Formats: sequence, C-alpha cells, structure tokens
Amino acid sequence: MGERRGAAVRAAAAGLVLGAAACYCLWRRAAGGGRRRGPPSVTDKSPPESPHTMDADALQKLIHLLQATDDPLIQEQALITLSNSAAFSVNQDIIRNLDGLSVIGGMLSDCVPKVTEKALNALNNLSMNIKNQEEIQVYIEQVCKNVESAPLNSDLQLAGLRLLTNMSVTSDYHHKMINQIPCLLRVLSEGSERTQIQVLKVLVNLSANPAMTRHFLRAQMPSLLLLFDNCMNKDILLRALVFAANLKKNVNNEGGLMVQDQYSEDSVFSILCRDSTPFAQKLASLWHHPDPEVKEQVRGEGS
Repeated sequence: MGERRGAAVRAAAAGLVLGAAACYCLWRRAAGGGRRRGPPSVTDKSPPESPHTMDADALQKLIHLLQATDDPLIQEQALITLSNSAAFSVNQDIIRNLDGLSVIGGMLSDCVPKVTEKALNALNNLSMNIKNQEEIQVYIEQVCKNVESAPLNSDLQLAGLRLLTNMSVTSDYHHKMINQIPCLLRVLSEGSERTQIQVLKVLVNLSANPAMTRHFLRAQMPSLLLLFDNCMNKDILLRALVFAANLKKNVNNEGGLMVQDQYSEDSVFSILCRDSTPFAQKLASLWHHPDPEVKEQVRGEGS
C-alpha cells in the first residue's frame, strides 16, 4: 500500500514538472526563441525581457514541490525547469519574490551531485539579476565548498565555477572568495582546458580588484609559467595574460611598498615580480605568436 501511494505521489509530481516544462517550451517557441542559451560568462549580457512568461502560479508550484519531495529525480527535473525559466529576467524577479532563491540555495548541500549541479545552474541564471545577487551571495561559501569537493573537471565543478564567475563580475562579494584562491589555482593547474577557461574567468574578475592582490601574490602555483607557452590554447593564454597583467598593474600601483620577504619561492609574487626573468622570457617568445589578440595583450604587458 505504501509503495503504491509513493508511486502515485511520484507520478503526480512528475506530471506537474512535465506540465510546467511543456508550458515553458510552448511559451519559448511563441517568443520565437528556439535557440538554446549558452552559459553566462564574464562578458554575458543579462537575458532580454520577454512579454511571454511562465505563470507565477506554475513557478510557485515548482518551488513548493522542491520543498515537499525527497525524490532526487523529481528535484532534478524541477530545478531544470526553474533554471530554464530563469533565463528570462521577468521570471528572475518572480522566483525571488516567491522565496525561490532560498529554496534552491538550500539544495546546494544535497548529497546527490546531480541535484546540487542543477541547483547551481538555476542560481547561475538567477544571478544575472543584481537584486538576486544580494540574496545569492549568502551561498558563496557553500558554492566554494562545492567547487573544492567536486571531482576535477566534473559538471558539478563547472557549474560552481560558472556561478562564481557571475558573482565576481563586481567586487561586492570578492572578500567571500579569498579563502578559495588556493583551490582555484590548484584547479587551474590540474584541470582540463574547459575547466581552465572557466576558472580563469573567475580569476580575471578577482584579480582586477586591488584589494585581492596580496592574497593572490601569497598563493603558490609553481606551474603558473606553463600557461604562457606558445602552444597553449588561445582562450586560456589570453585570460592568463590578463590575470597576470591585472596583478602586475596592482603591484606597480602599490609603489613598491610590498615586502618581498613575506612571499615564498613558489608564490605567484616570486614568479611574476621578484624573479621575473623567466616570465619576461615567456612574454618575449609570445611576440611571435600567430594570433594578433595575443600579440596585442603581450604588448600591453610590456607597456
């Protein structure tokens, strides 16, 4: 009897999710937006306003469903539907006003990785809204834990990095990511090209803030110079050059006040600033890089 009741509840919940998803697909087609939206990045614009929106009642039912069910499959599908709907700015406001951010945020510590991943994806789309960021920022520490504990190069880790990218576009919440710098540099050193590109988006945002410079310079990354090879993926190389340029600019703006003795031999400071001859040699070799964007960035490094 209990199994039948559980199956009935699961079927009803799945019907609600599928119904909401079907409404979403029909509404999106009516809006003329059949193309899939890529993941947000440093340069992504906020999604455009659309006159077509999911009914607030349907969104509320999905949020209530997340609170009521322990079934990970239902949770995952509900989060996917909410994530898709959050690609439109009007829905971002509705979900926030329905207290959906706290419900989704509460699932970041879920023991099922797929559920956590889908919650991160939903918050990522919702974070394109400044007011939403004010509420999402309370989960940054948990997001950092997700990135650190996730398997290297996994979808879960990438989802966390994408959310940190959006949350670091402004300097408002950089201080919440200071303790994550060693982890980010480790992921940069060990990750795949796809992962390296995503973590560099976060690092470029953070390194643009002078208040973060000392924290980066103290961190250790012996393999940092490897990012500046001519054979490196262009997207990685360009972002690595911007990351280094941001730090060196901030060091120069300090007017030489930094005490060199406080930095270890493998620190970012030692590699970029203290004994900069190997780094300068790397830059010199990039003058012959075939890509004009790389050459332009190298020229900026030398100015």
